[in-house]
Amino acid sequence: VQLVESGGGLVQPGGSLRLSCTASGFTFSSYGMSWYRQAPGKERELVAFISSGGGSTNYADSVKGRFTISRNNATNTVYLQMNSLKPEDTAVYYCRRGGYWGQGTQVTVSS
Repeated sequence: VQLVESGGGLVQPGGSLRLSCTASGFTFSSYGMSWYRQAPGKERELVAFISSGGGSTNYADSVKGRFTISRNNATNTVYLQMNSLKPEDTAVYYCRRGGYWGQGTQVTVSS
């Protein structure tokens, strides 16, 4: 199993980023996928989850209405569209499938 995140970077408050996680080594369409984040000095927290077929999603209260998780089972990719970003969204964002994690991608929201 391999999960590779991309799309992080530096963005101003109110801006947008789209994170991608490309998966390999398993039947992607059979598994729900999650995005987590970990800010400095804080515990890793669940940001969003999407079911295997994409028909069900869940979000942390802190990102509801601003973030959207989606997936493309044809390309083995899960996305996290992040809008109206706030400084408190600054963290390393990780893709997860069960016990497997990606290496993370840094998102920094700052003016």
